[in-house]
Amino acid sequence: LLLAFQVRLVMKAHSFIRENVPRVLSSVKDKSGTVHIPRMSQYLYFLFAPTLIYRDNYPRNPTIRWGYVATKFAQVLGSLFYAYYIFVRLCIPQFRNSSQETFNLRGLVLCIFNSILPGVLILFLVFFAFLHCWLNAFAEMLRFADRMFYK
Repeated sequence: LLLAFQVRLVMKAHSFIRENVPRVLSSVKDKSGTVHIPRMSQYLYFLFAPTLIYRDNYPRNPTIRWGYVATKFAQVLGSLFYAYYIFVRLCIPQFRNSSQETFNLRGLVLCIFNSILPGVLILFLVFFAFLHCWLNAFAEMLRFADRMFYK
């Protein structure tokens, strides 16, 4: 999680620098007296907005739909509980029995193959919880209006 957070911050910093350095350099080259430097509030909004492309202004909704935010956070919580249930019921029993037996290749292969389906289900749940629910909840709380921004 820490590595993913750091990668996201580095990608956002790169986008911020890539968008602002050419503007500053062109105004210095032209020797114009005004240099447009983004405000700190614009940068902070960009850090929390669900986008990797920096702009000075984003389309914004006039209001926050708190019911929608609560629904998305409830879906995140439900996804986490469902992933926990899958892990406890399908993954842990496989490896609990294998720890008491002597090591053999057949048992290891059976444990791995019996854990593939629960692992894929947990992976789908994590992607749904983070990429759909978590990011949409934060987009709504920040009033980020353009849900089709990358198109």
